[in-house]
Amino acid sequence: MEGEVTAEILCIGDELLIGQTVNTNAAWIGSQLSLIGIRPVRVRTIGDDRAVILDALRTSLADAVLITGGLGPTKDDITKEALCAFFDTRLVRHADIEARIVEFFHTLGRDALEVNRAQADLPEQCTVIHNLRGTASGMWFERDGRVFVSMPGVPYEMTAMMEREVLPKLRETLCPPTIVHRTMLTTGLGESHLAQRIEAWEDSLPAEGIKLAYLPSPGIVKLRLSRYADADATSARARVDRKATELYELIPELIYGEGELRLDEVVGRLLKQRAQTLSLAESCTGGFLAHRITSVPGSSAYFIGGVVSYANAVKMAELGIPEDMLELEGAVSRPVVERMATGVREALRSDWAIATSGVAGPDGGTPERPVGTVWLAVAGPDGVRSARSVFPGTRTQIIERASLAALDMLRRRLLAG
Repeated sequence: MEGEVTAEILCIGDELLIGQTVNTNAAWIGSQLSLIGIRPVRVRTIGDDRAVILDALRTSLADAVLITGGLGPTKDDITKEALCAFFDTRLVRHADIEARIVEFFHTLGRDALEVNRAQADLPEQCTVIHNLRGTASGMWFERDGRVFVSMPGVPYEMTAMMEREVLPKLRETLCPPTIVHRTMLTTGLGESHLAQRIEAWEDSLPAEGIKLAYLPSPGIVKLRLSRYADADATSARARVDRKATELYELIPELIYGEGELRLDEVVGRLLKQRAQTLSLAESCTGGFLAHRITSVPGSSAYFIGGVVSYANAVKMAELGIPEDMLELEGAVSRPVVERMATGVREALRSDWAIATSGVAGPDGGTPERPVGTVWLAVAGPDGVRSARSVFPGTRTQIIERASLAALDMLRRRLLAG
C-alpha cells in the first residue's frame, strides 16, 4: 500500500533462544503497532552477541525497528554497546537518571551498586525514554527517516514505555496511514466451523476494502475487521461498523463482546445488572473457574463462593450426591454434574450455580469417556441444564476451554431469562 509504514521487532536475549523465557513482547508489540497503522513485517529473536546484534540492525529495512532486551546491569547485557557502535556514538552518564536509580534501590532498603548506577550510561546520540517501572531507560534514535527504539525486555516495563511515549511518538514521527479496527469476540464454535458459518459474509468484505483476521486461542476466536482510511476516517469507520452489524445479525449467540473484554467480565456485568449471585462446584477445573471469576474487580458483589469437589467423598459430603449415583453413573456424567450444581446452589443459597466434572488428562480416559470429556451444568431459578463436550488440547487447555464453556452457558442463560 502506498504510504505504508513498516516495522521490525527485534528481541534480544539468550534466555529467549533457549526457551527459558517465553517471548510475549513480540506479540504484544505487533498488536499495538497494527492498531496505529504500522505493519509489522518481521520478528527476529537473537542472542546477546554484539556481532549478531549489529548484523540485525544493519540488515533491517523497516521504517521502525523496535528492540527489546539486553539492557540489564550484568555483563551479558550488551545492547547499549552495540547501539553505540551502530550509531557511532559513545556512552555518557546522566546524573538525573543515576539519582533516580539510587533512590529506587533506597526504597528497597539496598544500596545501588556501580553496575546499577551504570544503567544511567546511555548513548550520547539517543533521546532517552524514561522508565517509570524499573532502572533500564529506553533509547530513541533516528537516521535517514527511520526510527530505532530500544526498550527493556521486562514486559511490564516495556509496555508502560510503549503506551506512554513510544506509540504516540511513532505516530507523530512516521505519520502512518489511519487504520480502523473493530474486533468481535466469539466463543462456542471452533475456527474452521466459524469460518464456514460466516463464509458468504466474509466473501463480501473485499468489496468494502475490509480485511478479516481470525485470531484464535483456546475456547475463543477473535474476528478483527480492519480498513485503511483515506483523508477522512469517517467513511472507513462507517463501512467497518456496517459489516460488524451484519456479523452480529449472523451469529448473535456466538459474540460475547468486543476488543479485550473477558468472558468472566461479561458474566459479572450480567449478574450485577440483575442483582443475582453465583456459586460453583468444580471437579475437573480444580478452582480455575473460581480464579477467573474472582480476578474481576468487584466480583464480591455477585460471587458467593464454591466447592472444589475433586474427590467423590467431597461430592457426597458437601454436595449431597448419593454414593449409589456415583457408583452407577460415574463422576463424569449428567446426573452427577447436575446434582453438583443444584447441591452447591442450595448449600450456598445463590441464584445461579455452575458445576464442572470431566477428564482433563493426560491419563484417566476410557473409550466411553476419552480425555477431554467434560460435563457442565448450570442451575438457576428456572431449573438445571447440562451439556457434554469433548475438548482438545493439553490438560491446561482442557481446563481453560471447559471454564470458558461453563461461563458461556451461564451467559446464555442470563441473556435468555
